[in-house]
Formats: sequence, C-alpha cells, structure tokens
Amino acid sequence: MSQSAYIKLVEGSAQSTITLREVRELLLAYKDQTERTGRQLNWNYADAAFPYTIESKEGSEDQWFYLKGTHPGYKYIIFGVGKENREDGQTDYIQIVLPDQATHGDKAKGNEFCKHIGRKLQAEVHLFNGRVMYFNPRK
Repeated sequence: MSQSAYIKLVEGSAQSTITLREVRELLLAYKDQTERTGRQLNWNYADAAFPYTIESKEGSEDQWFYLKGTHPGYKYIIFGVGKENREDGQTDYIQIVLPDQATHGDKAKGNEFCKHIGRKLQAEVHLFNGRVMYFNPRK
C-alpha cells in the first residue's frame, strides 16, 4: 500500500503558496548543492545523495511529477501539490507519495527530501512514519 508524507505551508512559513515548478526547483537546488559538496570532497556525492531522474507523464506536468531511481535500491517517489482547508484558512501543501513498488531506500530518501524542503520553506513536515517536524517559527 502506498504511503504519503506532507509538507504544509503554515503560518510563519517562508512562503504561503507553492507550485510544482518551485518544488522541482527546490529538488534541483538540492542536487546542485550535493554536486558542489562532492567536488569539494573529490567524490561523486551527488550520485549517492540524489540517485534519481526527474520525470513527468505527458499531460500531467502541472499536477505531479516523479523521481525515477537510477540505482538498484531506488524505484519511484511521486511529488504533487494541493490545498487543504483548515480552521485558520486554506493551506498549500506538497504531497510526497511512495507507490507500492517503492523500496526502503526510497522511503529514506523521501524523508530526507521532506526535511530538506521543510527547512527551506520553514514548513510543517509530516513524515511517512507519522511524525511531525516543525521548521516554522512558532509562538
């Protein structure tokens, strides 16, 4: 059965809305950051830190995209965006889905990507195991 994690842009987050293009840019920035780290270490760190290619199906480019694994331990992670109605108004969120074919490596990388994006956006992150991490400044 597939599992989902959420990154919610709540009050105090760095931004209040998110698009799929921005999520893709955040992942590409993460990949670039690991490539630069790898160059400093003289090691192909980016290949280990981001073992995926970013792909999308024709006609669904504005709804979701997926990461396709490039190594045997990784298969797929799906990313999408949406809006949630809450007591304090509408909240944008990023949904990360592990399909049935996903591996333990995908789950670990999915949690890693959630934490990274959550830090960048100062968001509320709901991980695959049900734990919640708050990167937003709270009172």
